[in-house]
Amino acid sequence: MKLGPFDITEPLPTLHDPHVIASMRPWVDVGSVGTTTLTYLEGKFGAKSLAQLRRPGNFFDFTRYRPTAYFKEGRREVAVPNVTIHYATLPTGQDAIFMHLMEPHILGEAYVESILRLMERFGVRRYVLVGAMYDMVPHTKPLLVTGAASTPELQAEMDKLDVRSSTYEGPTTITGLMTQEANLKGIETTGMIVHLPQYAPLEEDHAGELKLLELLSELYKLPLDLRETVRQAERQYSEVTQAVAANPQLKRMVEQLESNYEQKRRDNLPPDEQPKLSSEIEKFLREMDT
Repeated sequence: MKLGPFDITEPLPTLHDPHVIASMRPWVDVGSVGTTTLTYLEGKFGAKSLAQLRRPGNFFDFTRYRPTAYFKEGRREVAVPNVTIHYATLPTGQDAIFMHLMEPHILGEAYVESILRLMERFGVRRYVLVGAMYDMVPHTKPLLVTGAASTPELQAEMDKLDVRSSTYEGPTTITGLMTQEANLKGIETTGMIVHLPQYAPLEEDHAGELKLLELLSELYKLPLDLRETVRQAERQYSEVTQAVAANPQLKRMVEQLESNYEQKRRDNLPPDEQPKLSSEIEKFLREMDT
C-alpha cells in the first residue's frame, strides 16, 4: 500500500492510540544513542516492519548518506540509506511505532508533512524524540537529559523523570517542524535528549543508551533487563577515566566540568546554561576540535 512517499507493509496492523518513539540521524544522534535505543526495544518486543520510503533519494543526498555495498550469495548488492519504521505492542498493551528517521537534505517540508500524514493515518497520540547531543558535561556524573513537553500533563511526567526543560534558542533542523506541526494536529510531543561529554566521542555510547532505556522503562513500565548495557557503559567510561588520568590537561578540564555541573545542580540552572570555562580549558577544547 502507498501512503504519500511511503510504502506501507500489508496487511495493515490495527493500532490503538499508538505512541511514536523516534530517533533522528545525524541530528541529536551522537554516539548512535537514539538508534541503538530503538534497535534494543525493537528486538526486545518483536517489532514488525511497518513502512519505508519508496524513493529515499527524493529527500536524501547519497554523497552524504552513503549507500553500502555488500555480498549476498556471491552477488554484490547495494543497500540504500532509508527511513525504517516498525511497530510492536508493549507488555502494558500500549502500541508503539519506532521511527528511524534521517534529516533530509532537500524537500524538507514535504518530508515532515509525509511523516505527519503517516502518523495521522495510524492515529498516533504521542511523538517522543530520543537521542543525544554533545555538551560540556563530565562523564563522572549522572548524565543530564533535556526535552520539551507540549502539555502540562506530559511535562509533569517528564519532571518526575528529571527530564529538564531546554532553554535553547538558535539554529536547528527542519525536522524541528515535526513537533510544531504535530501539536497543531492534536498529537502530544516530548523529547529525551541525553547530554554526552564532548571530550569523549564514542561510536556507540552505551551510557547514553542506558539512560534513555531507563527513562523509557520507567515511563512505559517496561520489564527491561539492562545488566549487559550497564556492563558495557561502565566498561566504556572506565576506559575514558583511564585516558583522562593519563592526560593532566584533560584531567584539569574534567575537574572544572565537575565543578560546573555541581554549580548548575545547586543553583538549579537549566542544562543549556553553561558557567564560564577558564581560558586555558576553552583553548584546549578548540584544539581538540581542529
